[in-house]
Amino acid sequence: MTKVGFEVFHGNGNMIRPHMHESWDYPNVGFSAPTSSNPFTKPAIDSHDVNLAQNDVSDWVEQITKHLVDDIPESSTDNFEANNQTRENRDNFAPSISASNFNPRKPTWITQFDPFSNDLQSSNVELQIQTNTSENNPINHDLYLITLLMECAVAISVENLSEAHRMLLELTQVASPYKPSCAERIVAYFAKAMASRVINSWIGICSPLIDHRSLHSAFQVFNNISPFIKFAHFTSNQAILEALHRRDNVHIIDLDIMQGLQWPAFFHILATRMEGPPHVRMTGMGASMELLIETGKQLSNFAKRLGMSFKFHPIARKFGEIDASMVQVRPGETIAVHWLQHSLYDATGPDWKTLRLLEELGPRIVTLVEQDVSHGGSFLDRFVGSLHYYSTLFDSLGAYLPSEDPSRHRVEHDLLSREINNILAIGGPARSGEDKFREWRSQFARHRFVQIPMSPNSMAQAQLILNMFSPAHGYSLAQVDGTLRLGWKETSLYTASAWTCSSSL
Repeated sequence: MTKVGFEVFHGNGNMIRPHMHESWDYPNVGFSAPTSSNPFTKPAIDSHDVNLAQNDVSDWVEQITKHLVDDIPESSTDNFEANNQTRENRDNFAPSISASNFNPRKPTWITQFDPFSNDLQSSNVELQIQTNTSENNPINHDLYLITLLMECAVAISVENLSEAHRMLLELTQVASPYKPSCAERIVAYFAKAMASRVINSWIGICSPLIDHRSLHSAFQVFNNISPFIKFAHFTSNQAILEALHRRDNVHIIDLDIMQGLQWPAFFHILATRMEGPPHVRMTGMGASMELLIETGKQLSNFAKRLGMSFKFHPIARKFGEIDASMVQVRPGETIAVHWLQHSLYDATGPDWKTLRLLEELGPRIVTLVEQDVSHGGSFLDRFVGSLHYYSTLFDSLGAYLPSEDPSRHRVEHDLLSREINNILAIGGPARSGEDKFREWRSQFARHRFVQIPMSPNSMAQAQLILNMFSPAHGYSLAQVDGTLRLGWKETSLYTASAWTCSSSL
């Protein structure tokens, strides 16, 4: 049985209108279904002022790291300044939904760093925090945890592992992922990832096994409690729909299809086209052939009920590690590729190989949705960037879901914690990370791709998604240089763009 949330209307171009949920039920394959209650109702909070302050951890992180940047070694300063400039440029967008007018009381602090000694191995960074609150105030406690976490990151970056180990022992004992404070929850998950990094430094590379079934199920929950996945799905679908206008033979390639949550609403509007539905073939990429087959059956059954011709071709490999012949492109097909980038695991292989294969296939459209967090650079670069990113994401979840909400905890524990661990810990000290392309325009241009500006319908599509949320929740939407960016308040978290191969024009 399939459960899909959407509406279809015809006007100046077709557009897919999302409802609160678009999700599969998996009664026979072990996927847990999300709760049916409305997850976006803001909970009653006993102490509203304290909750707001505790859910602004991203503001604290930004202020404290500004002081940290001033005292890091000169060799790393250029990287930080470049990252900060990129972040300032990325965050320069106005919210489309009015943010709440609250101004939580911010503590004042004085930073005092010990200068780095000539021997970086023995250098320490100390941050002393003074607040106007009492000693037992939760804000004071949270600021201390964030400060200690940053000191630990500096120790790891200069290979002072014994000092890092000492601080991690304290952090893992006093920070809990179950507490109401967003700051304490994110410190707990970062400390866990950094502990894995230290262990990797001592014993070598240690990559955890991935339970893709559990990940996919948690991803579905994330889709139901946050607009970010819906934003990725529906804005991409809208761009693909416009690119495939009046095309009769369509080949969709999803570089990491998971459960295929994205496609039922898209199939429905294809099936209701005035000129009749096209013949659709889909190539789904993933790590597990078993899960790919299950997804293919669900999509095939749904397409059959719509009376639409559909074939599914599973490939249990990474897209950047296959030969173009494996995709089985047929003459006369119009190719559309969807590429959702995430930090859960490496879904595609090296980006340059992925782009080279895309160039060879010559798709009509490539929709790219990326997280605005970098995997590249030094450990300290990745730490600061990911701490900014995930503290903002945790703030967005904590603003409308209570701390004990099981869906919120599942997303934080099964998805976001894994992403943090993947960015900071996997690969040990030798990892520098593959530099993520910050300037996609130039990288795609090298492979004969040009950007397709996201249309007004795509913007309207994203706005419909955000209209599901209370205006006080602070989600921000902007159209910048032909892309769509969705974030929390002034911080961009996900960016959607569309590209076409020049040979298909």
